[in-house]
Amino acid sequence: MGEHKPATEERFLICGLGGLGQQCVIALKQFGVKVVGIELVEPKSWRIPGVDKLLDELIIGDCRQNSTFERAKIELCRAVLIVTSDELINAETAIAVRQLNKNARLVVRSTKENLNQLLEEQLSNYVGYDPIHLSAASFALAALGGDSLGFFNLNNNWLGVFQHKVRDRDIFHRRQLFEINSGSRKLLCYLPNKYDAFNCFYDWDSETVIKEDSTLIYVEQFDRLLSKQKKGAINNTPKKKQIWKEPANIFNQIKIRKKFLDYWHSGSQIRRLVIVSILVTIGLVTVGTILFYVLVGNSTSVNPLYLTISLLLGGYADFLYSVQPNSIILQFLALALAVAGTAFVGVLYALATEKLLSTKFLFSKKRSPVPEEEHIVIIGIKRVGSKAAKILQQFNQPLVAIALEDDFDDNHLPDIPLFKGDLNQSLTKVNLSTAKSVIATSEDEMLNVEMGLKALKINPKSNLVIRTFGQRLSENLAQILPKAQIISAYAVAAEAFAGAAFGENILDLFRLHNQTVLVTEYQFTEVDTLNGLMLSEIAYGYGVVPILYQKPPLQGELMPKAYKQIEPGISLTVLATIDGLKRMEAGRIGIYPKNWQVVIQSANTEEAKFEGANQIAKISNYPLDKARELINNLPQTLKVPLYKLQAQHLIRVLQKHQVMGILKRI
Repeated sequence: MGEHKPATEERFLICGLGGLGQQCVIALKQFGVKVVGIELVEPKSWRIPGVDKLLDELIIGDCRQNSTFERAKIELCRAVLIVTSDELINAETAIAVRQLNKNARLVVRSTKENLNQLLEEQLSNYVGYDPIHLSAASFALAALGGDSLGFFNLNNNWLGVFQHKVRDRDIFHRRQLFEINSGSRKLLCYLPNKYDAFNCFYDWDSETVIKEDSTLIYVEQFDRLLSKQKKGAINNTPKKKQIWKEPANIFNQIKIRKKFLDYWHSGSQIRRLVIVSILVTIGLVTVGTILFYVLVGNSTSVNPLYLTISLLLGGYADFLYSVQPNSIILQFLALALAVAGTAFVGVLYALATEKLLSTKFLFSKKRSPVPEEEHIVIIGIKRVGSKAAKILQQFNQPLVAIALEDDFDDNHLPDIPLFKGDLNQSLTKVNLSTAKSVIATSEDEMLNVEMGLKALKINPKSNLVIRTFGQRLSENLAQILPKAQIISAYAVAAEAFAGAAFGENILDLFRLHNQTVLVTEYQFTEVDTLNGLMLSEIAYGYGVVPILYQKPPLQGELMPKAYKQIEPGISLTVLATIDGLKRMEAGRIGIYPKNWQVVIQSANTEEAKFEGANQIAKISNYPLDKARELINNLPQTLKVPLYKLQAQHLIRVLQKHQVMGILKRI
């Protein structure tokens, strides 16, 4: 976060204007920068209507060629976002850009973690992101429903973002908002009315008394193993079918012939072929044994049953050696059994071999049964669905998956029930009517919509999450399905790509109502414009939430104190919306003004004056000698302008030390 040119003079280059590239254009334009796009062929129609008008310049050409970069004025670009769908092209383009611009920030679409680490070492100022991985967490968190809005890990500490509906006599009812904050919890948003929605951080008064039916949103450190949402004693084991429960005369009551015919017609062609082959083979064994007994009798020491089975298994040569038949009838019988065995026993061999090969010689453990209720159904368990499933498994959520491809690997995600084949039949097997959430994450957005509507019809109370690609479809679905979570994977990932383009390290992200909140790490240097600011100024001035402060070699501090200061070498992790990132990027120019002062009225004792001066200097960054002079000549107005929440905090701290003060607006 060093000093840069004004945002209006900077150029950001996007290579690849597909779904992700177009979303990156929208995200970058929120920062007010110039955006140049490179596309191999000019699109006949854009996935996002009007996105071409947001581009300051569109260049048609191969993004791997130097001539294309010369037209894009690559030497003037602060960052290059390489987001084509071909990872080989992305790697080649990143290397080509570094040859032409040694300082440009490279943000590359890539799923290869090892390659990203190597390129980061060789190219410097490089970061690679997998958009599917970035967006998968949003789908998983949306499926969790309830009070959970987000989860992320910092320094091996799990933190969660929770939404709490205040009820009468619960732990937060009738307390003041500042009391929510602690060493492991920090308030993010207060919504006093039912239809209020999140707009920005710190949009509340810390002295407000929490009322019933209001909503609190806060971030809190927690143990992820305790996050499992239980609902009574849920039995996830399906009821066993009682087959032999009837009395002993059951066979007199069941029409065996009808049962067999139903079983025959309900089975597949392969099943019928196996049954026929087995029956014919049993018949051949029986007939052959009888005929050999009649024709050979006691003339040989070889058992007739052994002869028959040996011939069926291809032992004709052994028959000739052991029996030495002189009768043409005996020879013909042996030859007929050998040929028949080759046909029917061979079919059984082939089917058994195919079954063994289809398992890839792996002995997979049996999948768990389908939960009866309060589970999450994932339709389209491919890249996004698989990653979302792995995240949900970390929080012990019962899952069921439906694969839409017949060739889906059965050994993938072996710990959860999996169905594939006919989609409509699969939906009848997953207990959809009692599911907690349904996620439609296939690569076909119209199929996702269809499955979402079908799931909603079967279970109107379920938490529905639908994956989309187009901006227009997402907006329309949000209107007709207001309770559903409509998530565009590329739109979510694009905000992380845009934030990373400014040099920040995007650690994670989550959705807070209709906004994306980025978990962003800042590394401060000697030339950083924010050096000397306190965390309270960072928080209230830019509208971000500091949650981890680390001064090497010391261990990081979660929910850091507001009086901590920024200095070179400090690492600070914050929760920020795009607007917050934009303000921090602008440096001191983008900070909100301070409009409040504290009038210090009285101090009861000398000790109160001593401690009061210390707190004034610490919380307001006012020189300590001037603070002592001020508090010895009361009443006085502290001349340092403060943010309202900062000033309220100072007054509360002073009151603890018997120093009285009031708030004054400038």
